[in-house]
Amino acid sequence: MTQPIVFIDGDQGTTGLQIHARLQGRRDIQLLTLPDAERKDPQRRAEAINSADVAILCLPDDAAREVVASVVSPAVQVIDASSAHRTTAGWVYGFPEMDERQADLIAHAKRVSNPGCYPTGAIALLRPLVSAGLVPADYPITVNAVSGYSGSGRAGVEQYETPGVAPGPALRVYGLQLAHKHVPEMQRHAGLAFAPVFVPAYAAYAQGIVLTIALQTRLLPAGVQAKQLHQRLKDFYQGSRYVQVAPLEQASATAQLDPQALNGTNDLRLAVFSNDAQGQVLLTAVFDNLGKGASGAAVQSLELMLQG
Repeated sequence: MTQPIVFIDGDQGTTGLQIHARLQGRRDIQLLTLPDAERKDPQRRAEAINSADVAILCLPDDAAREVVASVVSPAVQVIDASSAHRTTAGWVYGFPEMDERQADLIAHAKRVSNPGCYPTGAIALLRPLVSAGLVPADYPITVNAVSGYSGSGRAGVEQYETPGVAPGPALRVYGLQLAHKHVPEMQRHAGLAFAPVFVPAYAAYAQGIVLTIALQTRLLPAGVQAKQLHQRLKDFYQGSRYVQVAPLEQASATAQLDPQALNGTNDLRLAVFSNDAQGQVLLTAVFDNLGKGASGAAVQSLELMLQG
């Protein structure tokens, strides 16, 4: 049997390098990349993508759109790791655990858009709760998240890791105009009626995300407390290979979260913390921004497409 050809376009960037590393050495696929001299040649890129069974695009948004437009072979399946197509009609969102049908949709899709790193955590927490009516779709959601500096791409890595160059600040909060490109993606796939407030930050460590969403129980439907929210998440992700929901008793004994705890994995750990006396709940997600938040998610979708 002929091995499927997997083409990685943009394998020199942070996400592309990680995907290449995860796939290198596999004997069930033929891994195709372009040499340095041909990477920016439109004709060679078009030839490569149209010769592939699956193409993984690790490119800036505009470049990803251009490459997709060059696809003429109806057999090519595309996984786009950029944010260009995450809310585009006709593209399947590459988060297999998002609902019970998503893995099958990905497996048979021609076009899959890889989730953004921050939205992965926010959607994983919110979508099950909103769809069950435990969190109203019009709840005024605020998402706070801190990522390692690799989340800002090669420029961020160079800023912190270039010898002889003063590293960047210990913490940078950005997106202060409240118009981050991940917001429409979060709203759409979490099922929110309004755009959430999103406050992202980069810190002076390489990779890993901790994301939090605070809720006031007085704004939730009557009777909904941390216990009901936790049970919904637990039931929703029961049997999931990569998404874990920490037991309530474990959360109550946890004093802090380490954003680097799941680095090097494709895992996503969710937890529910609460102060019942004050009517407050904190939803949290910890995962690797280069794993489940990027390259790991792309490889997970690839596996589904190869099996489909």
